[in-house]
Amino acid sequence: MAFLFFAYFAVVSIVAGILTVSLKNPVQCGLALLALLLHVSGLFVMLNAEFLWAVQVIVYAGAILVLYLFVLMLLNLKTDDRYFHARTPYLLAPAAIGLAYLVFLLIRSPFSGSRGDASTAAVLLNGDAHAVGIKMFSEYLLQFEIIGVFLTGAIVGAIVLAKTPKSIETRRDA
Repeated sequence: MAFLFFAYFAVVSIVAGILTVSLKNPVQCGLALLALLLHVSGLFVMLNAEFLWAVQVIVYAGAILVLYLFVLMLLNLKTDDRYFHARTPYLLAPAAIGLAYLVFLLIRSPFSGSRGDASTAAVLLNGDAHAVGIKMFSEYLLQFEIIGVFLTGAIVGAIVLAKTPKSIETRRDA
């Protein structure tokens, strides 16, 4: 039974990922990304990683994707009626080769079965969220802050791009 759920989540995640990068309409890409994030969170549940499931659903599927769709609608991008990019057939073969190479690397990975440096007793005593929080806000605090600055800059840039200049006639009428 677990294999069927894993196969379902894996296949739908792969299909949603392909649709995310190949669809033409940005809103449809966002919805495909939402399907991808939700199915990856299903894989986290199967791995008994409930904290990662909650972070995946709340942060990525909830906050970041909604922000992404908000910015897309704010930019008011125009698209034509095609569903896929014009170059999609030319990108399928390199994508398939890259995917096959990635699977090959994952099979031969020296990190297969490796675990983090937190002891099992510490994780069981304080919980998964506490262990991740301690790790993130101690060793990776600088990287966390840098990503926060980048995301803030991206939001400001999107707002500046979304602010369309008004024509001179519109300004005179007002």
